[in-house]
Amino acid sequence: MSNKTPFLSAEASATDWQSAAGEIVRQLDTIEAAHRLGFLYVTDQFSPFFDEISVFLRQTLGVPHWVGTVGLGVCTTSREYFDEPAMVVMVAPIPDSSFRIFDGVSDDIAGITEDHKDWLSGSGAPGGAVTPLTIVHGDPRNQMVGELIEEISTATQGFLVGGLTAAEQNFVQLADSVSEGGLSGVMLSLDSVPVQAGLTQGCSPIGETHQITAADENILIELDGRPALEVFKEDIGEVLARDLQRVGGYIFAALPVTGTDTGDYLVRNLLGIDPEAGVVAIGEYVSAGDRVMFCRRDHDSAVTDMQRMLADIKKRAGSAPVRGGLYFSCCGRGPNQFGPDSDELKMITDELGEFPLVGFFANGEISNNRLYGYTGVLTVFL
Repeated sequence: MSNKTPFLSAEASATDWQSAAGEIVRQLDTIEAAHRLGFLYVTDQFSPFFDEISVFLRQTLGVPHWVGTVGLGVCTTSREYFDEPAMVVMVAPIPDSSFRIFDGVSDDIAGITEDHKDWLSGSGAPGGAVTPLTIVHGDPRNQMVGELIEEISTATQGFLVGGLTAAEQNFVQLADSVSEGGLSGVMLSLDSVPVQAGLTQGCSPIGETHQITAADENILIELDGRPALEVFKEDIGEVLARDLQRVGGYIFAALPVTGTDTGDYLVRNLLGIDPEAGVVAIGEYVSAGDRVMFCRRDHDSAVTDMQRMLADIKKRAGSAPVRGGLYFSCCGRGPNQFGPDSDELKMITDELGEFPLVGFFANGEISNNRLYGYTGVLTVFL
């Protein structure tokens, strides 16, 4: 990757896509031949025109390869766009030899492991096998998405970042061409594209971690040998326990991630409570022997963990300047959790400085080998 050619980003909001795309082109007036890869994210209002937008940008800007998708909101440096037609673009000076576009990963990962076998193995390359950073966009309607993410991570021995498309109707993705139904994106060679990535949770644990001692699919029956609802009420406290109607959207289940030294956990919605049976239904299948805890979603805990992630990335980046970035955040974050004035994105700039950044607000976030919820995933290029 050329250290002389900068990453460039642009943003635009307009009632029609032609005006917005024209503004993007106007802002990217210093584009160079070294800019080979583009990232494009649009809000749902522009989703019916995603194909036309991508073709226009490719032909007008001369950047040959593009990836992206649709979000209920999109974001860029210090700025979020929600509930309005908008698009954000970043072009990266990454040589063709250092990345591979993939598409059509809907029921198996052959679109990666077979189509790009030679590149991954490093055939003919002096450095040998490639360790990739894989930027993934996924269709939330595909029930195999979580399994496919794990398979990609295992097969490539790489690190995944990304998010699931968030749209009302058009769940489209861009990987040189527009498609839907599975996973698509781009693999970058970490040998030539230095990055740092981090995950921030939007919820904070309450109470202890419990062992599930009886369960039926997604229903918690017993925790630590006691009725699940009894344990749940103890953890959330007397005030909420007296009025369980108040826990919706505030209290969640959290499944600790095994084998991690950072205390990560997967947040899942509470789907129902049966006071008579004493059980709690959550948005994940579990079994006896698994572990679960409960957590709350609030502004202060999200801000604190965001600060932790940013400080960690800054420390790991060392003296290297941040040249560009991608941020994938949950639809439940942004203005819904941090406030209406793009506070979540401003936190990134406050800690790491101002640099080209784009991303979107997703229907599930991808970090390493798992699908998360209510999280933010930040990747910075150094």
